[in-house]
Amino acid sequence: MSTSTYTVTGMTCEHCVGAVTEEVGRIPGVTDVAVDLPTGHVTVISARPVDAADVRAMVDEAGYTLAS
Repeated sequence: MSTSTYTVTGMTCEHCVGAVTEEVGRIPGVTDVAVDLPTGHVTVISARPVDAADVRAMVDEAGYTLAS
């Protein structure tokens, strides 16, 4: 089991949370995604480590930005 936390910018509401959760959850191996809207933290739990580039791509797909 692997857990990683990222910071996503641009989220302002529960719709944003849902969009990021749905897109990041599509990454193969991801078993859970938890988004903390006030901090912008996105915690990804997966069966194996997830490539940050994959997370960035899915966050971009949702319309938001992964902070560097």
